[in-house]
Amino acid sequence: MVKITFMGAGSTVFAKNVLGDCLSVESLRDCEICLYDIDVERLRESELMLQAINRNINNGRAVVKTYLGTEQRKDALRSADFVINAIQVGGYDPCTIIDFEVPKRYGLRQTIGDTLGIGGIMRALRTIPVLEGFARDMEEVCPNAYFLNYTNPMSILTGYMLRYTPIKTVGLCHSVQCCSRDLLKALGMEDRLEGRRDLIAGINHMAWLLEIHDRNGVDLYPEIRKRAVEKNEKEKHNDMVRFEYIKRLGYYCTESSEHNAEYCPFFIKSKYPELIDRYNIPLDEYPRRCINQIKGWERQRDELVRNPTLSHERTEEYASYIIDSIVTNKTYKIGGNVLNTGGIIENLPHEACVEVPCLIDGTGIKPCRIGRLPVQLAAMNMTNINVHLVTIEAAVTRKKEHIYHAAMLDPHTGSELSIDEIVRMVDDLIEAHGSWLPEYK
Repeated sequence: MVKITFMGAGSTVFAKNVLGDCLSVESLRDCEICLYDIDVERLRESELMLQAINRNINNGRAVVKTYLGTEQRKDALRSADFVINAIQVGGYDPCTIIDFEVPKRYGLRQTIGDTLGIGGIMRALRTIPVLEGFARDMEEVCPNAYFLNYTNPMSILTGYMLRYTPIKTVGLCHSVQCCSRDLLKALGMEDRLEGRRDLIAGINHMAWLLEIHDRNGVDLYPEIRKRAVEKNEKEKHNDMVRFEYIKRLGYYCTESSEHNAEYCPFFIKSKYPELIDRYNIPLDEYPRRCINQIKGWERQRDELVRNPTLSHERTEEYASYIIDSIVTNKTYKIGGNVLNTGGIIENLPHEACVEVPCLIDGTGIKPCRIGRLPVQLAAMNMTNINVHLVTIEAAVTRKKEHIYHAAMLDPHTGSELSIDEIVRMVDDLIEAHGSWLPEYK
């Protein structure tokens, strides 16, 4: 029997997608699913949701168990074959609020704050100590398990796990699956969707659509570049930052414009406030989403937790496909976050966490060699990788100076604030986080 442990199972909607997918796969219908969380109410809600899906689409064949709190964590992990990670340390209140409100006092505005920027740095610093505990327990009770990480900041957390723990880890994000599809739809090129072939590589949330051809092998990029420029000139829409990337850098990237607006020094600039409207950038987008999700949870709870007829259709999330491929030895391709060992992408550092095509089968996860990225794309990635590597260094060494370094090197933060302001802001953030962070010296 395959055992799947889900860390952060109180994320009920996401647990439905990933675990509901697993219950939809023949090779996994008799699996044991262990739900782990530190919130008793949310854990119970996810259990009720998953039990309903298990009954309704799987004839109750799977075994579903729950584990609450750190004292039960080892039991949740014991003998697991796969561990899915979807935790959020500190939640919206207080930690996301802190990540946004403290920088605002210095005039630093963000959109999402979960991947890069000062928000991404702080989220990583409070999450890595928890992952360190997970890895320590896994090494003891399930040393051969695969750790499927969905938690942001993806590159920093996955990079930490791969460099500083012995756990077999891959980072998973949904932005690769929908990248070329959504681009073609946005540009009115739906007729080129079926049978298209693409190549995507780079880093998480800034992996590049390097090649895209239609079913007949025709290169679609010339038409994409032409239409993207025209669309940005003629209308206001929600993907203007990435379309500007196409114009200026020549290529499209995986994650949304609201994300990418804060990964670079070009768009959110206090000296040029008109850029916010010009590129339709939604400042404070993530806190707004959190508030709306909290407000909407009562309705969702009825749909997911108190619905005896709840069903599920398999989604595009990678987890169930990876698990099925490893269990059945069927080959499957994903876009995965892995260590750049041996120079999978030749012009990025070997210790960087990169997002590249990976082949999955019974032997595990095998990244595909890419070669060199166009120099301007590698340079864009490096501005982010610098922050990834220094943030990991801060988390591992517990040296406060490296938090300062990471914030100084962050493209958006460094372009807006002086060094003295950055240091004061970091100190304020550390103080505001209190016990959510370990002690830094």
